[in-house]
Amino acid sequence: MKPDLIEKRNTVVTIGTFDGVHIGHQKIIERLIEVGELKDLTPTILTFFPHPRMVLQKDADIKLLNTLNEKEQILKQFGLENLVVKKFTKAFSRLTAEEFVETILVKQLNVKHVIIGYDHHFGRNRTANIDDLRAFGKHYNFEVEEITAQDINDVAVSSTKIRTALTEGDIQTANSFLGYPFIISGNVVRGKGLGRTIDFPTANIKISENYKLIPKQGVYVVKSIIDKETVFGMMNIGTNPTVNGKTETIEVHFFNFKKKIYNKTLTIELLERLRDEEKFESIDTLKQQLLKDKTNALQFISNHAQ
Repeated sequence: MKPDLIEKRNTVVTIGTFDGVHIGHQKIIERLIEVGELKDLTPTILTFFPHPRMVLQKDADIKLLNTLNEKEQILKQFGLENLVVKKFTKAFSRLTAEEFVETILVKQLNVKHVIIGYDHHFGRNRTANIDDLRAFGKHYNFEVEEITAQDINDVAVSSTKIRTALTEGDIQTANSFLGYPFIISGNVVRGKGLGRTIDFPTANIKISENYKLIPKQGVYVVKSIIDKETVFGMMNIGTNPTVNGKTETIEVHFFNFKKKIYNKTLTIELLERLRDEEKFESIDTLKQQLLKDKTNALQFISNHAQ
């Protein structure tokens, strides 16, 4: 992930938030890499952070599917190494369209080919469009390729649908739009140790980025890679109402796993949702339910996840 820099190589660039890096985005990434190989250009995604709405509309409540680190990790899996993150500020938002093209695309990124949507608007007050970009391309010597309306609609619709599905706990729909399991990443911190007393020790995951979307509370089947080993488990997102918990926590019980992992950063894949979080009449009743959850999770893993 690169902040402001001068790119020495010639690039093919697309611009956007790419939140989720889902199946619509993946079509654009494939084309970006294809053009890069055909023309000997470095495939590059230019994105902005913080999200423009956080800066211009003071929309602190906006929730995104990926943190910046998660986005970089996912893009690498799809073969794209060059993610350039431009810090979005009010001053940056006031650049005219030509200032943006000349300063960022031409001088900073050395662009030779831009892949962009027909409805993309940019520059101060978002007044410039793809026709303006084509005119700039002739002047500054880069080509402009239009993404079809159909592909743009795929991109726009599925990001919204994924967020909606996750807030409703519909992990299967979210994962089908993403084309891979939704992930959360965070540090393992010490919890209250209740799980250990009922033979279900958990790793408490602390996510530091407050803009990260957290799915609906409940119990999920999950997978993680820890020290190059694939480990399955079940995760609870919720407040632990059985013991009168008040704050939301994310706790993962890994199956057949004994290593100490405090202070490790883990990436957790969400594979399936088992049930809502419930308040049980006793700790013993909770333990009985956890045993059922484990059976159901292992059944799912043996049928789907291996």
